[in-house]
Amino acid sequence: MSRKAPFFSTDTQNNPLNRNTNGLCIVCKGARRLCGKDRCPLMVKFYSQQKVSRLIDTTELDGSCPPAVFVGRYGYPKVDIGPLLPPEHGDTSILDKPERWVGKSIEEITDMRFRLVRGKYTIDAKDFKKAGRIVDQIQEIALTEKPIDVEASFSKKPSGRLILDDEVQPFGPSAPMEKLITTSGRFEKYLERSFYDTDMKATDAVINAYRNGTLISEIQKAFSTATMGIDKNRRFVPTRWSITAVDDIIGKDLLKTTKFYNTIDEFRVYHWEELDNRWCILMMPCTWRFELIEAWYPNTTWNPMGKDIEIISDCEFFNGRTDYAHIGGCYYASRMAINELLTEERRTAGAVILREAHPGYIMPVGVWNVRENVRAALKTKPLKFDTLNKAFDFIESVMDIKREMWTAHSGVLRDYMIQRRLDDYVT
Repeated sequence: MSRKAPFFSTDTQNNPLNRNTNGLCIVCKGARRLCGKDRCPLMVKFYSQQKVSRLIDTTELDGSCPPAVFVGRYGYPKVDIGPLLPPEHGDTSILDKPERWVGKSIEEITDMRFRLVRGKYTIDAKDFKKAGRIVDQIQEIALTEKPIDVEASFSKKPSGRLILDDEVQPFGPSAPMEKLITTSGRFEKYLERSFYDTDMKATDAVINAYRNGTLISEIQKAFSTATMGIDKNRRFVPTRWSITAVDDIIGKDLLKTTKFYNTIDEFRVYHWEELDNRWCILMMPCTWRFELIEAWYPNTTWNPMGKDIEIISDCEFFNGRTDYAHIGGCYYASRMAINELLTEERRTAGAVILREAHPGYIMPVGVWNVRENVRAALKTKPLKFDTLNKAFDFIESVMDIKREMWTAHSGVLRDYMIQRRLDDYVT
């Protein structure tokens, strides 16, 4: 099942929802809930847009950048880069800090992100130094620790639709950028160190910053803007790719240690609900294995016209995986979060994350939603059981899907219940 494109947009000719429902949106007008959602995604976007439209009705914009940047991926290596700039001054850091978004509603997240106007300037991601001062400015923004004042001039007034993608956070209107003026700010010290160390590998730079407490969202910006790595190998990396790359690098580094710890002594279930997503994280007393199973209900973003629940999963065992997970960035974000807990406890386990996405999850808000909510779930006190069946008794009490369905779509659960391998007895 493909989950690469949003199911709605303001482009009526290319809108799958319009094609499949013969004008359902026109009949509904956001009020009758004909698509089955409890809120209309288009109206959520519309209200957010109205709040900021008067402030961006200009070709000149100045404000306090959170700081935030975006690197596009279409046409790679010829890509658009630019700041994400709100038409306001002050402490705007929360607008691009997903670590602080758990507990906020879809409307609040949309409001925050739609306040960010994206400036677009085309460069060659592999030969970026020829682009001149604009590259230096974008790198400086990406490395800066706190909001800085930025002025941007556009060739036309910012416009466009809210970009919906489960790999990146949404953001608002955009416009080609002609000029950029930035004030100076203090760099995050560990990102600054790797920026000037042109002999340090990018993976080492990511791991060093993470181990020293730099936020993952900050590392991702630095990684995407060619501020890490051996000098001759530095490239601008599309934001979408950099998010997954950083989660993968950190997760693999943690796994170098966690997979060799002693196993936990019981079955655990961590339960969590947020944005009409239900989570159960099952941890089993066995050697390392991991799986993410997502169940998308009808009338959700990636199952808009379906009549049945669509389930997708990816897994790995002790030796890891060699191919890219079909689920995409969510897999690597959640695997990283699991290993943070295992590192803290100095234990290993088999982990299966069960996610039900219900119709109230009306639009994707980015990979951070998985990373930060799995993190939040793992900070709660787990329920502990002495058998897998007892653990699933609890899971079935808080989730709709039954164990037989989860197991049918799981590689790890089937293996655990049916197979017995030597490594099950190795500590």
